[in-house]
Amino acid sequence: MINLEDFSAHLSWAEGRRSYPYVDSVGKTSIGVGRNLDDKGLRESEIDFLLENDIAEALDEAEKLSYWDDLDNVRQLIVADMVFNMGLPRFKGFINTNQALREGDYKKAAEEMKDSKWFRQTGRRAFRLVAAMKTGIWK
Repeated sequence: MINLEDFSAHLSWAEGRRSYPYVDSVGKTSIGVGRNLDDKGLRESEIDFLLENDIAEALDEAEKLSYWDDLDNVRQLIVADMVFNMGLPRFKGFINTNQALREGDYKKAAEEMKDSKWFRQTGRRAFRLVAAMKTGIWK
């Protein structure tokens, strides 16, 4: 029977390990250890694994905000979504939105969210988040 550790080590050596997508020797977009994204893509379980890790990272970042614990669940979801979408440093750049959140003024936070490049670029997602920020109701 094949030794899976040896086989894995060999493939890592032969293919290389890459954290970011790259174009392989035949022009296919690949990642990791020779995963051909053009032809094979990702399995549902792999997508879920990546999503779980990305959610955990976004929550770890969002929880660093001084007002995080003062937000209700809906507003936490909105902030976490925005951190997931753009990262904590860019989210912190929403100076007026963050100030309104610190003050618990969710209608103002929603208006400030609308007054941004993010809102114009994000489409239906932004409309949903702004509405939920105003009302506190997740639909």
